[in-house]
Amino acid sequence: QVQLVESGGGLVQPGGSLRLSCAASGFTFSKYAMTWYRQAPGKEREVVAAITSDGSTNYADSVKGRFTISRDNVKNTVYLQMNSLKPEDTAVYFCNVGYRWPVFGDYWGKGTLVTVSS
Repeated sequence: QVQLVESGGGLVQPGGSLRLSCAASGFTFSKYAMTWYRQAPGKEREVVAAITSDGSTNYADSVKGRFTISRDNVKNTVYLQMNSLKPEDTAVYFCNVGYRWPVFGDYWGKGTLVTVSS
């Protein structure tokens, strides 16, 4: 069974930085793209960033230049480095398998909460 465990969230001030991690298991990690999503209170889940199996990346316009997605195929972990954080980045952040769409069905981890506030 696919398992996804997000971590690294917390409370940060506007302009601050945070690095999220997603530990994955239950599939051949190196063969799949991975995507970070987020869901703000009262809003739908949205794609934040994606990375292909060969390392190509894609970002939502709202985070371009501020966020960086990366992966470590030895650790089976995908990361999201978030810089210059804004209050509108406040959300629960999730990872999932596949390029901008979950490929193993409607399974989600618990996510990790990022709150950007003074």
